[in-house]
Parts: sequence; structure tokens; C-alpha cells
Amino acid sequence: MNKELLEALDALEKEKEISKESLFEAIENSLIQACKNHFGKADNARATIDRETGDFRVYAEKTVVESKDDVEDPVLEIALVDALLIDKDAKVGDVIEIDIKSKEFGRIAATNAKNVILQKIREEERSVLFNQFYGKEREIVTGIVQRYVGRNISIDLGKAEALLSENEQVKSEHLRPTDRVKVYIYEVKDTTKGPKILVSRTHPELVKKLFESEVAEVRDGTVEIKAIAREAGSRTKIAVWSHNPDVDPVGACVGMNGSRVNAVVDELRGEKIDIICWDENPGILIENALSPAKVVFVIADGDEKSAKVVVPDTQLSLAIGKEGQNARLAARLTGFKIDIKSETQAKDAPGFRLEDYYDEDEGEYYDEEGGYAEGEYEEAEYSEEEYEASKEPEEETFEDPQEEASEE
Repeated sequence: MNKELLEALDALEKEKEISKESLFEAIENSLIQACKNHFGKADNARATIDRETGDFRVYAEKTVVESKDDVEDPVLEIALVDALLIDKDAKVGDVIEIDIKSKEFGRIAATNAKNVILQKIREEERSVLFNQFYGKEREIVTGIVQRYVGRNISIDLGKAEALLSENEQVKSEHLRPTDRVKVYIYEVKDTTKGPKILVSRTHPELVKKLFESEVAEVRDGTVEIKAIAREAGSRTKIAVWSHNPDVDPVGACVGMNGSRVNAVVDELRGEKIDIICWDENPGILIENALSPAKVVFVIADGDEKSAKVVVPDTQLSLAIGKEGQNARLAARLTGFKIDIKSETQAKDAPGFRLEDYYDEDEGEYYDEEGGYAEGEYEEAEYSEEEYEASKEPEEETFEDPQEEASEE
């Protein structure tokens, strides 16, 4: 019987990942609970199990009193004459251990002991699952779509189920049962019914984690994703920066023939991804963020977090994007409020003309470092000539060919 007990505990430890020690403690507590149900109290009851052999012992600690007439509570006290039969060296006032035969326990006591063990197993299982998935919070995992619960979706993660709520679903995405999807775990809650795992398909961090899994340079920290702006299911812009001057951050994320970024696009089911170079100069960063549109010049106010952008007349609609999406994502990516006008519009718009910032004392627009000689716009200025001389293709956009064909 003891051998079977140890084998059962080994199987539970392997299958449920519950430590054997906690199971031993559960059995010991169940035996004490059985004593309480049998005798009415168990304050002096003890139970021990040999971890190597599985042998267990249940006993009560009783205080030795002078005579049987002095025994007020037989559960807690024992007369000296009876104590000497157990321990010949017993004396009044000693505490001796009296073995309890577990076979004497009634059916109800045994059932309650069994329930204590099962309850402990359930608690430990919930604790193990919670700790396992809590450690994966803010990570991506692969799951299988199981079923719809109202408008929410239950995702099978193997040992637990996750909830993909309606707000965290991509509106254009139609998931079906048995579909395999990667989801981002954004919160894990501990409940009485087990861990409640909340996942997302719309979170910007999902894109970041997908690039970490596909791009070795991002994973090891050589290339850093500085910012992400996402409209799930439609378009995402990410700004990347390389800590190694010999590594092109955009090229690393794109991969050979676009293999790396295409893997991310496939997982996001055709969502367009724009990859741009990050720059500490907000003017250059805003120019990059507005690509694929060309930019004539940018006037950025670092204190107010606002920028005025002038683009060629033919590029205005491209800079703004369909329903304002390109400008909106660029604003989220850079953290600047961006006001865009065409060259024709800028001629009559105060604040959009370079002459508005002309410094009469110095007689020129810019200081030696490329910013204005005075004023609040010293971090982000560069002229149309500087733009034409320095612009490089720093951004690539990847689209689903089938979606592009359908739009045409």
C-alpha cells in the first residue's frame, strides 16, 4: 500500500507539476482532520509520513496526570497508571505520544480526509498554472481557437484556456475553431476557479514580440524598436534604431527578400507594416514617419510637441493617407501633433513659411548646428535644400498583394 502511495504521488507530481512535498503535507493534514472528526478535537493530534518508505504514523500528545480521577479530558490527558503501560519512564506532568489507529476512523472521517487531499491537489494545480502563465505575462503564446463564448473567443493554450474579448479582437479578422493563432498575454488574474488569462490580437506589443521572435538582432538587443503605432488589422508603423553602426536596422527587420517582415505580416493576416529609422531629431523622425510621402520641410516645437509639415502639392493626400491614417499613425509614433499643408497652402498660412522664422539680426535662417539661431524651434529645423541633399530611402512598406489587388 505504501509503495502504491508513493507511485501515485510520483505520477501526480509529473502530470500536474505539483511538488511531492506539498502532497505529503496534504495527506498529513487530512489525517489530522480525520482525528478531529473522530474525536471532536485535534489540537494535540500529529501525523507524520516517512518520505522514503511512505510509512505514516498518527498519534496524540497527552499530558500524564496522577490518577484516573484527575483526567478531565481523555483526549488531552492520561492517567499515570495507563501511561506506564506505554512508557515505563513516564512521570506526572510528562507529555507522551499515544498512537492512534487510523482504522478506527469512521466512514465520514475518512471521506472528509479524502476531500481535504483533493482540495489541496486542486489548489496546488491552480497555483502552478497561475505561476506558469503569470511568468508569461507580456509575452506571446500560440493557442488554438476553441469556441465562441458570446462575442468573446476561448483560446486553448494547452493546460489552460485564455479569453480573447471582443475589444481585443481584430475587426477584420474572422477566427474559426481549430485555427492556430499567436496572442499576446496582457493580464493574468488569480481566481478561485483557476487563472483567468486575458489575451489580445490588437495590442501593439504583439507586433514587437513577433519581430523579436523573427529578427535575431531585435532579440539580442542590437536593433531596438523605439516606438510602435498600430491600427490593428489595417496598418502599423514601427521606428527602429541600431546600437551597432554596422547594422542597418530597417534591413535587419526586413530580412532577405522580405522574409522576416513577411512572416510577421502573415501572422497578422495581411496587416501592412511600415518600418522607419528612428532619429533623435524630431524633424527627421517626423519626416521618416510620414513616409512614403515626400516632405519639403518640417518645423517642430519640442516643448509644445507640435509640428508643421510642408509637402509637395502632389504628395498631400499621400501624407495624410486614407481617412487620415498615415498622419494619424505618424503622430502616435512620434508623439507630436502634426499639421500638414501642401506648398500652395503653406504660402498663405502663418507659421508654415520659412520667412516667418527669419532672424533679422543674424540675417539667416539657421545656426551652425542646423537649427534656428534663436527661438523655440532649435531642435528640428532643416531646409528644403538640406532635405534634398540628405534624404535616403529609410522606410519600406509591406502589403498583402491580394489585398492590394482587391483595392485596385
